[in-house]
Amino acid sequence: MTAAAAVAGGLRAADGLAGRSVHVKVPATSANLGPGFDTLGLALAVYDELDVTVLEQPGLEIEVHGVGEGEVPLDASHLVVRAMAHAFARRGYELPPIRLVAHNAIPHGRGLGSSGAAIVAGVMAASGLLEGAESFTADDLLELATELEGHPDNVAPALFGGLTIAWTTPEGPRHKKLIVHRGVAPLVLVPEHEMSTALARSLQPASVPHEDAVFNVSRSALLVAALIQSPELLLQATEDKLHQSYRAEAMPETDRLIKALRAAGHPAVVSGAGPSILVLASDPSERADAVRLVEESADTAWQALPLAVDFKGATAVPQHR
Repeated sequence: MTAAAAVAGGLRAADGLAGRSVHVKVPATSANLGPGFDTLGLALAVYDELDVTVLEQPGLEIEVHGVGEGEVPLDASHLVVRAMAHAFARRGYELPPIRLVAHNAIPHGRGLGSSGAAIVAGVMAASGLLEGAESFTADDLLELATELEGHPDNVAPALFGGLTIAWTTPEGPRHKKLIVHRGVAPLVLVPEHEMSTALARSLQPASVPHEDAVFNVSRSALLVAALIQSPELLLQATEDKLHQSYRAEAMPETDRLIKALRAAGHPAVVSGAGPSILVLASDPSERADAVRLVEESADTAWQALPLAVDFKGATAVPQHR
């Protein structure tokens, strides 16, 4: 049942859920990874954590701590609440009264999948609260999240962890999870300024030269091999001609630093829509060298986050009453 059909037919109350509570944990993600535009994504070990409890009486209570505190809405327009309502509606239920307490660590508007994480958190919370009454397969969760996000490249790694290849079919979005080589040492460089995903996408041309498309097909295939088997190929594998150059004018310092990092041998790419930079280093010493280069070259402050790859993905753990 689609959400529209459920609304048209009238949603039923989700009875018997009062007092249920679930703890949700969702990783940050970096999409594209250079050449894998709208297809490849990587889960990273920075997390938003939420506790969602169904209330006895009507109402909606929201607390936000950490990133977004005092900035994100505290009503039904909150993205986690919208995602929960969407998941409930797809199964024919009204969203019950809830209390949501969020502890956020994923930076907003920096190309680390914060909106995808919020959507995944809502879908996972809904599946956890409805456990026993409804079941959600991996494909169900991906479809629900993609319906709200618009594309699966961020929500797939947030849901399932690791390196994901995501694609769409007439039956809905699909994914393949792969385990990243233990020699890959991600580094995320986060600036103080934000970047609008909508603006970044608006800079993309409607078509690209045939030779650029062929170039990216080869690099995308090579990147999968480099990440799971041959990290020494990461510099060549992260070359891109489809999106980063078109977006460069909107984030000039990101573009300049990526060029400097790559000239020094570091596999640096725009993280998602930017403006953060992802360096797919092959060892911790390479990460340290990249941090020093940025500290010496940047015109503004950048936060360096040496991170692990998250292999687990999102979790929803019921809490006892």
